[in-house]
Amino acid sequence: MKLVTFEPAAGGAQSIGILDGDQVAVLDATLHPSFTSMLALIEGGDEALEAARKAQGTATKVGLETVRLRAPLPEPVQMRDCLTFELHLRQCRSTMSKINPDLPDLEPEDVPLPQVWYDQPVYYKGNRFSVSGMGDQILWPRGETRLDYELELGMVTGKGGMDISVENAQDHVFGFLIFNDFSARDHQMLEMGGGLGPAKGKDWSTANAMGPCLVTKDEIGDGSGLAMKARVNGEEWSNGNSKTMHHSFADILAHVSRDEEIRAGEFFGSGTVGGGCGLEFNRFLSPGDVVELEIEGIGILRNKVGPRQ
Repeated sequence: MKLVTFEPAAGGAQSIGILDGDQVAVLDATLHPSFTSMLALIEGGDEALEAARKAQGTATKVGLETVRLRAPLPEPVQMRDCLTFELHLRQCRSTMSKINPDLPDLEPEDVPLPQVWYDQPVYYKGNRFSVSGMGDQILWPRGETRLDYELELGMVTGKGGMDISVENAQDHVFGFLIFNDFSARDHQMLEMGGGLGPAKGKDWSTANAMGPCLVTKDEIGDGSGLAMKARVNGEEWSNGNSKTMHHSFADILAHVSRDEEIRAGEFFGSGTVGGGCGLEFNRFLSPGDVVELEIEGIGILRNKVGPRQ
């Protein structure tokens, strides 16, 4: 199922539903107590999902043109974004070596990577209150000159657990969505020179764009082998595939849950696919740009960049 959170186009209370072509089957709370929000549906487990499947055929349908899609999970329980694509890391560091005169000029194949990156998934925790959705305008951070998009696959957990094994990790997956991890590169480069981060380079209102829907794992599997593209104003800037993740989502869940409880409704980002951001090519966004991220089996996430502050 392709699950959505939406509100009437004219404004009003949020609801959840099932996306079916150009219609949305409304999952009204009168049909099931877990239909009050996306998080409630996730926390309702298999029983709630089965109720949603049964309700799809009889639920009230509304035209997609009459509603406004919001982020499928407007406030994740937790947010972690990983760095699992080697080409992305190499190309970003190569570009940084060319624009920073204090760094040696390196080609991607010559960029040294720490052994820890290969040994375990590395990640940071994001701001779960800075989530935006389909069609939302992205705030331009003050003083920024290198605003960037990042093409990522996002995963949402369906149940909690601690010390999850790689073999059992798929049981904890609820579904997948598209994630645009908008990044303020000037801020990021400056602050990470202090040995900690990212902070304001990732952390501002609207920076975490998600959507357009949350696709249940029965349609996506483990998230591997999905074609991924990015377009800016209709021009293709990025083209990759989730099969090039060095660490799978199962690896990520096993690592993060070690000595730590994972809960239903948490968000995990794959990190940016190789070639999936402007920094890799020293090419950045401008005010008014329309950014479209597309992932096979999920759809298209579209956002417009706001004016410079």
